[in-house]
Amino acid sequence: MTASCWSVCTEILWFSFFNGTYGSFFDGSVSPPLIRVSSLSLTDLLSTNRSSIFSGHHGQLALTSVYLDEYRDRLFLGGKDVLYSLLLGPTSSESKEIYWPPLPGSREHCIETGKEPQTECANFVRLLQPHNRTHLLACGTGAFQPMCAFISVGHRGEHVFTMDPTNVENGRGKVPHDPSLPFASTFSGGELYTGLTADFLGRDSVIFRSMGSRSTMRTETDQKLLHDPKFVAAHLVPDNVDRDNDKVYFFFTEKATEAGDREGAIHTRVGRVCANDVGGQRVLVNKWSTFIKARLVCSVPGPHGIDTHFNQLEDVFLLRTKDERNPDVYALFSTISNVFQGFAVCVYRMADIREAFNGPFAHKEGPDYRWGAYEGRVPYPRPGVCPSKITNQPGREFGSTKDFPDSVLQFARNHPLMWRPVYPALRRPVLVKANTPYKLRQIVVDRVEAEDGQYDVMFIGTDVGTVLKVIALHGGNSLDAEEVTLEELQVFKVPTPITSMDISVKRQSLYVGSPAGVALVKLHRCETYGNACAECCLARDPYCAWDGAVCARYLANSKRRFRRQDIRHGNPVLQCSDQNLSGEQRAHAYLDMTEDRMVYVTENNSTFLECIPRSPQATVTWFVQRDDRKEEVKLDDRILSTDQGLLFRRVLHQDEGSYICRSREHGFTQTLARLNLQVLQGETVDDLLTRDIGGLSDPFKDRSTGGYRAWMPCSAYSRAGSLGTIGQSRTWFKDIMQLIGPSNLPHVEEYCERMWCNDKLRRKHKSMVEKYRQAQDSARKVRKSPGERNRTPRDVNATEPTR
Repeated sequence: MTASCWSVCTEILWFSFFNGTYGSFFDGSVSPPLIRVSSLSLTDLLSTNRSSIFSGHHGQLALTSVYLDEYRDRLFLGGKDVLYSLLLGPTSSESKEIYWPPLPGSREHCIETGKEPQTECANFVRLLQPHNRTHLLACGTGAFQPMCAFISVGHRGEHVFTMDPTNVENGRGKVPHDPSLPFASTFSGGELYTGLTADFLGRDSVIFRSMGSRSTMRTETDQKLLHDPKFVAAHLVPDNVDRDNDKVYFFFTEKATEAGDREGAIHTRVGRVCANDVGGQRVLVNKWSTFIKARLVCSVPGPHGIDTHFNQLEDVFLLRTKDERNPDVYALFSTISNVFQGFAVCVYRMADIREAFNGPFAHKEGPDYRWGAYEGRVPYPRPGVCPSKITNQPGREFGSTKDFPDSVLQFARNHPLMWRPVYPALRRPVLVKANTPYKLRQIVVDRVEAEDGQYDVMFIGTDVGTVLKVIALHGGNSLDAEEVTLEELQVFKVPTPITSMDISVKRQSLYVGSPAGVALVKLHRCETYGNACAECCLARDPYCAWDGAVCARYLANSKRRFRRQDIRHGNPVLQCSDQNLSGEQRAHAYLDMTEDRMVYVTENNSTFLECIPRSPQATVTWFVQRDDRKEEVKLDDRILSTDQGLLFRRVLHQDEGSYICRSREHGFTQTLARLNLQVLQGETVDDLLTRDIGGLSDPFKDRSTGGYRAWMPCSAYSRAGSLGTIGQSRTWFKDIMQLIGPSNLPHVEEYCERMWCNDKLRRKHKSMVEKYRQAQDSARKVRKSPGERNRTPRDVNATEPTR
């Protein structure tokens, strides 16, 4: 929706207050509806070419899997009975589709077992992994009969996308039967590692290795190993230069067996297996012999030593570094507490994870059978290690896990849990959010080089289709992190849960998946931060810097010397003292680049003065100027300050004046808006409306007063003859009231766009504003005319507001 269209929509919404339509909401008994908007709406993203959305050829993608192939510049998508291939070129919008339904008879059999035809009895493509240089592995649920196929994608530079529908393999152990069950997988060395529930009923929770030349491997059916797990992520991470030591790490939550009497307690785990594990010779045949696990702790220290724990793992992102053996593990958690809803992001070091796996094993012992650290003899080779050159000792060499002694395998089976948990870096989260109107679901991270160091920019997806762009700053020796929300991006027009996020550093883009489709979002758009050095500096965005002329992308190896950027402090006074500021402005760190705007409102009704700071960290203050006197606006039950502006529940004559909205951040003050509020008399407006809509049909007349009802939206003029009761005339208002709310703002925009934003309304709105101005001028002339002295006090009150 364009800015002008939204302005028209907003003014009509608030003008509807004028004739009592909203009166019951402002009598003190009910709080007014407040809209909390995102920093950048979908319209903003589209208008600046920062976003584009793909919803499939038929508009119903039902996205279930995404694979970003930066080598081929392709994005592969899996949905309900369909696969897509998208080229990622700067101007290309070419896409190819493969229709892939369940095998014949599978859908019918699925329905016969009592499953839902639309949401379960289809082939939901849930796995897309690279198989070799020319093919992808794709696996789908196949209407509760999992199946896999190889997709020919060609070489780099080609846009090949074909599949042989007759060459389909059994997909059991590769994806779950149920499309709603979580799972995690990674493909390495021609082998697929998967953590999932592998049976029809969703009860057999295992870690599988399939495909490749080696035998299929799985975990034993034992609750000590996996107790109702929810798999979130799987990654292969090498330990050292010896590839025989490569290990696959699984991140999941499960019911905690060591939680004592706390029935149903959930802990987050990191488990691992050796990539070269082939099971035992007599014990654990074709079963993992190197599986061990440790607890991941993400908590906020509290008073009296009581921590607030975030136990439910939502997502994991491995931030790869130059050292492939030591990526940073970003984990997004939520609480499972009934007290409050909270989310946290904790960062783990691979060195700390390895240290926990090298520590003591957990063990139940003693007369009360409590958990403790195992202090007995640990057999050699140590359970959990991989057979390799580093593990082997002279005279004690092991070619594979089949050569491990039975004592090692028995110990591994009975002691899968490590005693020491894994704590995050600095022993606390880098980000905590509590009691938010949305839930955090996905996370990706980009490490960005800035003028004063490196910053990890977190992109966090919510369950309402928005993406938070956040950095965490640590100051000095303090352990506490300052959270700076750089942007809140409304990626999808309607609230929809974000189910996947992939980041392309190469293209500086984010690919956001949801059931509604996949959206491409640029990681930055520096010019949206304003056209002044101070605004660019206050944004504190590591991607952006002031280059002397505009706010532009910061490049560490750029030859430009004139670049102003201060991520840690965001201090424009120091950075921009010689930019766009006069001597007086430099002294007060003050910037005023606004134009005056007129706002008209009738007395005794409501209005809203919009003012949204560019930065969530800014503090807004309102001032009102009358004649030569300027003072801060006094807030009370009648005048409220909201995140989006100043709300007048009931406007009085003495409220007329020039309202100035100023923001302050890090000692820098900026005028964001100047709004001249003019209060019109109710009688003048009623007379004006009567003359203006006199041509309407009788259904719009209020027979109780002989006049006309409240202002109606533009579409009502074309439907005037069909509305016969006052309840029908207010149907549009009821719809809006149901839609307004923090999570339903896209619905409000869609409703306004559909109902009001057309050329006819714009012309009507412009005409009405002009008539308001004429009426105001006429009222002033009457006050100054000689005939005013001959009028009765009642006549004067009908046209002149009390001041």
